[in-house]
Parts: sequence; C-alpha cells; structure tokens
Amino acid sequence: MGLVEPGIGLIIWMTLAFLVVWVGLYKMAWPSILQSIKEREDSIQKALNSSSEAKAEVENLKSEIDEMRKEARAERETIITEARDSANKIVAESKEAAKAEYDRIVKAAQEDIRNEKNAALAEVKNQVAKFSIEIAEKVLNKELADKKAQESLVEDLLKSI
Repeated sequence: MGLVEPGIGLIIWMTLAFLVVWVGLYKMAWPSILQSIKEREDSIQKALNSSSEAKAEVENLKSEIDEMRKEARAERETIITEARDSANKIVAESKEAAKAEYDRIVKAAQEDIRNEKNAALAEVKNQVAKFSIEIAEKVLNKELADKKAQESLVEDLLKSI
C-alpha cells in the first residue's frame, strides 16, 4: 500500500507550498478580489435602490394616470351631459318655434276663413236683399197697379211709423 499513503516529506512540502501560495494570494490577489466583490455589491445595491425608486415612480405614475383617467371620464360625462342637455334644449326650442309657427299659420288661416265667410255672407245678404227688392218690386208693381191701392199702402205705412 505504498502508493496510497503519502510520505511525511510530501505532506510538509505540500503544506509549505500551500502556505506560500496562500500568503501570496492574501497579499496580492485578496485585496483586489475583495475590492471587486465590494464594487459588485455596491453596484447591485445601487441597482436595487434605483429599482426601488423606479418602482415607486411607476406606482406614482400609475396613480397619476388613474387620476387623469378619472378626471377624463368625469369631463367626458360632463361634456356628454352638456351636449345632451343642449340637444334637448334645441329640440324643445325648435318644437316651441314650430308650435308657435303652427299656431300663427292656423290663426291666420282661421282669420282668412272668417274673412272669406263674412265676405260670402255679406255677398249672400246682398244677393238676398237684391232678390228681395226685385221680388218686392215685382209684387208691388203687380198689386199696386192701381192708384187707390198705392194710396192705401202709403197711409198704412205712415200710420205704422
């Protein structure tokens, strides 16, 4: 079993070589390794800090965006309500104007009808009066053909007056 068991000299030399390498690394490489690790740790910490700041800023922006959306919705609703009210008002005014125009036209038409009716009645009265006078003349001419009947009629009329 000589191959598996190391000799004492080999262990001493290996320990000595290990200590030399370890001291050399401790003096030369260890500070730069620690400095690199510290720089990496600092950069990671800075990244975490900036990430936290960015996350806070994103949350802040989200809340601002939500607020803007709420304001935009409220403004949109206000505009829609105003437009609807304005449209209703315009429709109501148009209806009122149309009704007033309708009433004016109906009133004018009724006035024209009344005037035409009165004119027609006056014409009919004039025609009736004319026909009555013509009939009365004919009747009187026939009945009062003699002088005595004429005098009697005049006396009756004077008495009644």
